[in-house]
Amino acid sequence: MTDGCDRPGDQLIPYEEAVQKLLQHAQPLTETLTLPVTEALGQVLAEDLQSSINVPPADNSAMDGYAVHSRDLQAGSGQQLQVAQRIPAGSTGEPLQAGTAARIFTGAVIPKGADAVVMQEQVERDGDRITINAEVKSGQNIRRTGEDIEQGAVILQQGCRIRAQEMGLAASIGYGELTVRRALKVGIFFTGDELVEPGRKLAPGQIYDSNRYTLNGLLKSLGCDIVDLGIVGDTLEQTTLALQQAAAEADLIISCGGVSVGDEDHVRIALEQLGELFMWKLNIKPGKPLAFGSIDGTAFLGLPGNPVSVFATFCLFVGPYIKKMQGRSNLAVPLLQVSADFDWPRPDKRKEFVRARLHIDEANNPSATIYPNQGSGVLTSTSWADGFVIVNEGQPIKSGDMVNYLSFKELLG
Repeated sequence: MTDGCDRPGDQLIPYEEAVQKLLQHAQPLTETLTLPVTEALGQVLAEDLQSSINVPPADNSAMDGYAVHSRDLQAGSGQQLQVAQRIPAGSTGEPLQAGTAARIFTGAVIPKGADAVVMQEQVERDGDRITINAEVKSGQNIRRTGEDIEQGAVILQQGCRIRAQEMGLAASIGYGELTVRRALKVGIFFTGDELVEPGRKLAPGQIYDSNRYTLNGLLKSLGCDIVDLGIVGDTLEQTTLALQQAAAEADLIISCGGVSVGDEDHVRIALEQLGELFMWKLNIKPGKPLAFGSIDGTAFLGLPGNPVSVFATFCLFVGPYIKKMQGRSNLAVPLLQVSADFDWPRPDKRKEFVRARLHIDEANNPSATIYPNQGSGVLTSTSWADGFVIVNEGQPIKSGDMVNYLSFKELLG
């Protein structure tokens, strides 16, 4: 347990250092399970996927038309050939004889002796004879064997999160099942006697609990299983019980509220009594009072109670931590350089993450505007915005300056 006289976080921790420290502690899950491809959406692949076949398995037609040999058409357009066979997709034809063509359809195997496909729009047909009204080059309109995937190639690497595209790609090389990491189980609870569940009538001094719904949505979007312990009373005893229950059931604990220094803030104290506090108080805005620790080997992240702070700290810290625990291979989030469509004349001493919306002009130049009210309780700003503009410590911004932009989609993908 941490000595209360020398607590982590007495000095504000820079953003980059906090992310690095979190990721150093995150340990990927090792348990795996096998799922049908149809049930693997959103899961994290646990092993490389190697193709045992070529895709396509044979040279095939890229369109409906006529398979020919280009040497029969060296004299240019207007030449005639006899249609000797018909090859639909799913069947193979006979070797192509000199001076003949094969009616062929998209995806059908190119017959031996043919080296080009002429699209049907460039052909006039009269009975079993065709006139070709175009120049024909060897190889045109043919998909080559292994053009998409070569036999033996690794097409998906472990750590990738499976989207619809990856489901189709796995199926295209014959995989009916995939080995994935089991879903991360996250225990969550929320502190505050003022909180009321939506649907109930508010009494004086009460507010609806939005954080529970924001956090549930964020965790589900990352493919987590949730142990929702609901609203916990503002007492040290109830907070301690919630932490113990979550530690016993989950791989990761996340709380909202109660991590600051007020008389009713019991989360950090309970954490120090039960386990270890590794990090507290970050040099950022919003989200300064974020706590990170461990209880009986289960990681704990205590988020602030303000709705915007919950969203921001999840995007910036919880999301990367979860992705590392999931065994994701790519944790980097690209920074986009954009032009500021705003002034920020009085920067804070802390690094600020300002809710912003990206615009692309006709010349494909990106710029960002910001929500007019950046208060940590203004949840509307997170719905209006599509990312953060980063304002460095003590650095004013004038309209037209280049700034760094972080996309919500990239942070939460």
